[in-house]
Amino acid sequence: MNRRTAIAGLALSPFTAAIATAPAQAARPAAPVVSARRSKPNPAGTLVIGHRGASGYRPEHTLASYELAARLGADFMEPDVVITKDGVLVCRHEPEIGGTTDVAAHPEFADRRVTKQLDGFTVTGWWAEDFTLAELNTLRAVERLPAIRQENTLYDGRFTIPTLQQVLDLRKDLSRRFGREIGVYPETKHPTYFQQAGLALEPRLLAMLRRNGLNRGDAPVIVQSFETTNLQRLREIGLRTRVVQLLGASGAPYDLVSAGDPRSYSDLATPPELSRIARYADGIGPDKSRVIPRRADGSLDNPTDLVDDAHGAGLVVHPYTFRAENTFLPTDLRRGTADADFGRAIDEQVTFLQAGIDGLFTDQPDISVIARSDAAAA
Repeated sequence: MNRRTAIAGLALSPFTAAIATAPAQAARPAAPVVSARRSKPNPAGTLVIGHRGASGYRPEHTLASYELAARLGADFMEPDVVITKDGVLVCRHEPEIGGTTDVAAHPEFADRRVTKQLDGFTVTGWWAEDFTLAELNTLRAVERLPAIRQENTLYDGRFTIPTLQQVLDLRKDLSRRFGREIGVYPETKHPTYFQQAGLALEPRLLAMLRRNGLNRGDAPVIVQSFETTNLQRLREIGLRTRVVQLLGASGAPYDLVSAGDPRSYSDLATPPELSRIARYADGIGPDKSRVIPRRADGSLDNPTDLVDDAHGAGLVVHPYTFRAENTFLPTDLRRGTADADFGRAIDEQVTFLQAGIDGLFTDQPDISVIARSDAAAA
């Protein structure tokens, strides 16, 4: 029985299945060697961030996925935030919901399928902002990557689309039940797009954090975005929580593009720009290839200077996204022949932890908890 099957077979709690304790590890090949860095790694203090919940085991952005992330040991649950027609913040990977819900099977919504411009790209589908919350509540979540995560399709149609308020309520309940503080790490999705649509995310997010007593510096909340202007705007209107600036592997923040600013994500990863980011943010969330790139053959290379440079600017570093399946792993850490097979994901994460990162976004939090323990022991 593999790890995914073992998790799937456990009894349901009010939100999702409970989990078994992690099995003892068999002997395995050593992790790739990381060259010496100036940043001193502290693996024991590294945050495990459940990327869209435990999306390696449940359809992403469902209460079941978020709860399972906490049960597997995640310190934070990460919801992506979009908005409905009637101004309610809900959790979806993108405003286009055709790939993560069963909306295509609802004939009553067939005429809602439209083409829009999203950050300079033409996209056809169904859009969260064209539905009221009541209408979204008639839909059910489905697995976004069925070819890779076929086991997750077992849960297609079982879970609703949660509001951000429901996630905050879940966070509070799980913290009480588990006896430890569990955080929420919301990402504001496409803020310029929603601003231009007259549905600004920032004031609604701030108001919600205030209502829940979470707008404070020590709150278990970290707000993130791939854009820069909205994070600065949140600071201006009174956000007190921690903030992380995301850095894509390529391209540029759309707010800068739309304003004619030539800076790219590569520019933002340089020491002068990291110092500017530190004026409004507490950390960066780079694509993991910016921390340790891959060679031409797809194997892991040596770390860049990004962790050292960010730490020098007073910023923490939380790279994304760590996944266990071969298709997402470096070529030298794959096992078996199928893209969906689990490879040496623990070894990959130990390598990054040794490079000095402060947290990691992961689709399989249990694997990251083991990697953190291994790296700390080493």
